[in-house]
Amino acid sequence: MADDDTPSGNFPFGSFGDGNPFGAMPFLGDIMKSLAGQGPLNWDIARQVAYVGLGQGGANVDPAARIACENLAPLAHRHLADFLAGVETREPRIECVTPAQWCHSTLEAYRPVFDNRAAALAQRPASDVSPDPSADPMASMMNGLMSAMAPMMLGMTVGSMVGQLAARAFGQYDLLLPRDPDKALFVVPANIDSFAGEWDLPLADIRMWVLIHELAAHAVLSTPHLRAALIDAVNSYVSAFSPDPDAVIEKLSGTEIDASNPMAAFQQTMSDPALLLGAVISPEQEALRPRVDALLACTVGLVDWIVDGVTQRLLGGAPAVTEALRRRRIESSPADKFVEHLLGIHHTRATVERGRSFIRGIIERSSAERVLDLLNRDDALPTPAEVDAPGLWLARLEIA
Repeated sequence: MADDDTPSGNFPFGSFGDGNPFGAMPFLGDIMKSLAGQGPLNWDIARQVAYVGLGQGGANVDPAARIACENLAPLAHRHLADFLAGVETREPRIECVTPAQWCHSTLEAYRPVFDNRAAALAQRPASDVSPDPSADPMASMMNGLMSAMAPMMLGMTVGSMVGQLAARAFGQYDLLLPRDPDKALFVVPANIDSFAGEWDLPLADIRMWVLIHELAAHAVLSTPHLRAALIDAVNSYVSAFSPDPDAVIEKLSGTEIDASNPMAAFQQTMSDPALLLGAVISPEQEALRPRVDALLACTVGLVDWIVDGVTQRLLGGAPAVTEALRRRRIESSPADKFVEHLLGIHHTRATVERGRSFIRGIIERSSAERVLDLLNRDDALPTPAEVDAPGLWLARLEIA
């Protein structure tokens, strides 16, 4: 080979002087462009990963289960409307779906939130200065590689989270984020029936409890001012992520590889969402977190109060069913780790108890009717301090 045919410099992959780490490898450049072709988040990858592991998730809904849920729903809604007397509640159409259909609807419903998250991670930190490619060609190539792969990796993370949620979700409000209030309310009979069998609980009671919970969450999250506040808080939180493009490289370089099973170490490393996304919690997010936590606690407490009241009327409280379902909700799962890191939402025992204490404090100091102010008054959403001190919330509303 002639000297003038040799790639510039001594680095085997060619020159990085033009800022393109794949300049001497056009086929890799084409691959990277295709990976990033959908923008900051590859939605094709997200959908494919979400469906992996669902097994029979694509099978049809059992007709008997569908009929049972559709027959129970009107009764549950009538009692809910009676319990929330004075609050406008529209009866949504109940649609029984498979886990795969739940996956699809969830990805579509929360796509704007995930897109905001992806856009935040695509921004280079303001203080970050691009290194000189000629100074460290390998670092330049790796940074370019990670930037090109970021949409695919984020798609894998989002898809993995939604797929894990779909495998156990009872309805669309297992994740307490607002959805389009004008669309059908989804429930997943296969997961409901499976849970009832595992816990040896009455199937009809489990179905009724789930329908009450989904209808209660739908009524709460369809309230315009609460819906807008929660969406705004979550969007602000995910948009404030600070990208750390060196996180993956640093983590991988410090990983101890077991020679007998190198893939296990790699999979364990890449299961960390913070590493996979190259993101760190920013000071802006630390400032926003109390607001997100307060709104979530208020929402959880309000939904639980409604569910307790309606199940008392319809099921006599059903303590065994209620205990089993609430234990399931607060048990940590792999998906919970992704949800907390992706969206800033952690549905822990502390969150549940904080919300229940807030509602209980209002009732003890005033009356149950005052709780409904949370749904009827635009100015009634509590501040973080008021969630922990319901007396402050009551005083503010009385002054207003």
